[in-house]
Amino acid sequence: MPVNEQIQNFITELRRGSLTLAVLGCLKQSHYGYALLETMQEKQIDIEANTLYPLLRRLESQGLLVSDWNTSESRPRKYYTISEKGEMVYKELIAEWKKLQSNIESICREDDHNG
Repeated sequence: MPVNEQIQNFITELRRGSLTLAVLGCLKQSHYGYALLETMQEKQIDIEANTLYPLLRRLESQGLLVSDWNTSESRPRKYYTISEKGEMVYKELIAEWKKLQSNIESICREDDHNG
């Protein structure tokens, strides 16, 4: 496997693990799928619709999101919001993310001083 391809695979793995955290964070305010996609892209979170929609369905089936159909407009839209359980999970994930980020930064600083 070429090095560039291997690096891209690692980047994909890293991003995939972060998407749940990003989606839960964005859904503190209600969004329908396409609006969420746009919001995440505005925040430089690279995600495609064919990744986002299955993730939304999975998080909803796990009880981390709740959804509600808005049929008042000409086009019905399913709006997603973080649930109470999702909020608890989000807080735990954020705490773990911050700890992991701090530890990795510490390792990288040591590497900078030794290199």
